[in-house]
Parts: sequence; structure tokens; C-alpha cells
Amino acid sequence: MTGPTHEATADLITLPGTPLADAVMDLIRPVETPSVFNHSIRSYLFARLVADRLGLAVGHDYQDDLLFASCAMHDLGVASDGPHTQRFEVEGADRAASFLIDRGVPATDADQVWQAIALHTSPGIAERRGTLCVLVREGVALDFGGPLGAGHADAVTDEQADAVHTAYPRLDMIRSLTDAIVAQAAKDPKNAPRYSIPGEFLRERETFGRTRLEHACRSSRWGN
Repeated sequence: MTGPTHEATADLITLPGTPLADAVMDLIRPVETPSVFNHSIRSYLFARLVADRLGLAVGHDYQDDLLFASCAMHDLGVASDGPHTQRFEVEGADRAASFLIDRGVPATDADQVWQAIALHTSPGIAERRGTLCVLVREGVALDFGGPLGAGHADAVTDEQADAVHTAYPRLDMIRSLTDAIVAQAAKDPKNAPRYSIPGEFLRERETFGRTRLEHACRSSRWGN
């Protein structure tokens, strides 16, 4: 089997390049670890492939700028410069929505992004809150390689995955992101409510030294 053409690879990994997308990149790059930053961008690239698989048309079924903003900022709650006073999904959603409104994005669009980020760890809920929530949830899940229950794993071929990972290497993302979530959760009891992702990650790390997700990801499609 031959690999993707140069043109196909370029299309696959091309980011929006709009003023809003550039501003989002400038926001997240300095405050996220390289592995979390790459995970955020890969989530967008994978979400776009899911949209293609579902037959969703950009500009009609979803707005590419909002999809990029949602995926790129979905882990803003663990950024190094954050207040770290709420569970990371909500903190990231609040920061993202405020950032968008400050740049003239309509409040209704900013609220869509808020929902997509706040609910990205909530299977069974995110899928019922509209196209943007679905795409963000699936893009993030695909980047975990299976343990989050990605329903569209076949949206990404091995060749496409290789191109995405070459452009945005994984850099031990599972451990890096889990470290960041646990550190944020440990700063305030409000950040780690019981049965939430941050709450369970914190308790599993304290009890077992490793989360169940970290264990499951060892045998996932990507392995880390």
C-alpha cells in the first residue's frame, strides 16, 4: 500500500489559518506542555476526519473556526497560567468562551464552544448537545486510540494517522496530560468532584500510582 501524496498530507494537516485560529494558537502554545498542545491540535485534525466520515459539510453543518477553537482549547483548564479553581473542563470552557467573546465572536457561538469543552469528558451527554459537541468529543476520543470509546475509529486510516503524528508527535501524551489533570485537581477539592474525570484520576493516582486510563492506553491503537 502506498502512502498519502504530498498534496493529500498537506490538506490533512493544514490548520484554518484565520485570525481567530492564529489567536487561539498564540494563547495555548506558551501555556501548555508540547505534548498537550500537540494532542489538542491532533484532536482537531481527527475531528475533521470524523466530520468527513459523517458527511458533514464545513460552513453548513459546522463552522471550522469554532471546531478548531473548541479542540485547540479543550484542555485550557490545565494550562500553566490558569486560576485552577474549578474542575478543568469547566475552567477551560470558561476561559475559552471569554477569550472568544473578547474577540467579537457572538455569544451564541461562544456558548457552543463552552458546551463542547465542558462536556468533552461526558459520554452520553456530549453526543446529545449538537454537532460541535459530537465532533470535539470524537476528535479527543480518537486521539486516545480507543479507551474513551471512540465510535468512529475507522474515520482515520493508518496512513492518515502516520501523517498527523509526524506533524504533531505524541510525546508521551497520556502521561503528560494525566499529570497535568491530576496536578490541577489536587489544588482544590472543588477541582476534583467524585466520579468526575479529574476526581477519579486524582484518586487512582493516589491509590494505585497510575490511572485505569493510562493502563488501558498501553494497549490502545496509538499506545501512549
